Amino acid sequence: MKKKVYLTLIAEGGLVGILAGLTAVLYRYLLTWAESGLYAVLNFIQSRPFYIILWFAILILFGLFVGVIVRWESMASGSGIPQVSGEIKKKLDPCWWRVLLAKLTGGTISILGGLSLGREGPSVQLGAMTAKGFSRITKKKKKHELILISCGAGAGLAAAFNAPLAGILFILEEIHHAYNKTLLAAGITATITADFVSKIFFGQHVIFSYPSSTIPLKEYWLLLLLGILLGLAGAFYNFFMLKVQKFFQTMKKVPSVLRIVIPFLLAGFLGLVLPQVLAGGHSMVELLETSHPSVGFLLLLLFVKFLFSAVSFGSGAPGGIFFPLLVLGSYIGAVYGDLSIQLFGLSDNLWSQFIILGMAGLFSSITRAPLTGIILITEMSGNMQRLLDIGVVCILAYATANLLGSKPIYDSLLENIMMSRSKY
Repeated sequence: MKKKVYLTLIAEGGLVGILAGLTAVLYRYLLTWAESGLYAVLNFIQSRPFYIILWFAILILFGLFVGVIVRWESMASGSGIPQVSGEIKKKLDPCWWRVLLAKLTGGTISILGGLSLGREGPSVQLGAMTAKGFSRITKKKKKHELILISCGAGAGLAAAFNAPLAGILFILEEIHHAYNKTLLAAGITATITADFVSKIFFGQHVIFSYPSSTIPLKEYWLLLLLGILLGLAGAFYNFFMLKVQKFFQTMKKVPSVLRIVIPFLLAGFLGLVLPQVLAGGHSMVELLETSHPSVGFLLLLLFVKFLFSAVSFGSGAPGGIFFPLLVLGSYIGAVYGDLSIQLFGLSDNLWSQFIILGMAGLFSSITRAPLTGIILITEMSGNMQRLLDIGVVCILAYATANLLGSKPIYDSLLENIMMSRSKY
């Protein structure tokens, strides 16, 4: 590649990082507003039967509205990461402005209604579509456009998580499944730029502010067991999520617009009895950061969050599994840490370390991207001292899921998209 073209791509990577970062920031603001509005509504309607009935009526309207959006632009359904992967592989070619509009509106309404969906997968797609829009407006060639789309996708993840290194690693490891020097240079420029833009608006604090701790080397056998457990959990997660998605797709007698109403109604019920499991899961993260719930309550939240996340995502509503799966991993780690501390007399200070390890290991087993998992959780927790502990758990979780024959979740989701499109 000529030096001039190489430098041009790096410069454009920086510009894409700014644009994708701003789009991800907008989406993050919208979802923050939506989640705050959701809990304000739930606090207001408590013990007020008339307003509870009214809220359920509004949830039905929300579901119908989101269903219409998804029918209008099917590529805005779900996470968005498989769609980006499909475009990079030249299997899909969605309309960039339709996806942007549908994802921003549909994702915001989904969180306002309480669905258990994350912002990070959509941020990847929003970043990619922003980059595609830039490419189309400036009339780039297809090969050039795909590099910019990749840069935008990594920038979206970086801005959502304040994790620039994980942003580029995710694109190389999960989307491209290959190392590319040109993409690496332009992508790092894009992710660092997007991270800088995000921090201008949201500050420089880390996403997960748990106390620093490391597992003593003599207790590393516990990490071996945890890695295997998370590998098993990740394989089951992939199996169950795909089964629920298939179940929704086989509901032929129910119009597609009405199917998305189901998780909205479920969200209404859970909002009255267990509101912590609603939306992306930030309230569950705050619970672990500010208190130490009992094992029984941790298991209850874990079980309900898992089922509700599967229903929310399986319905096809715009939103991702990225952050919810990290929340699930943190609760598996919290339960495992609690039991380890009680049974083997470990220091209570290690509980937060098991929480972090749970996130990293479950992510690695579900996505089959261990390097991204290691760097992502290290960046999000802001502590390099955990790197060895995280690495051990991630590799074991990855290997266990591989041995079980579980496919990476985003590869399976892309296959489902291609199969559904081939029927029409």
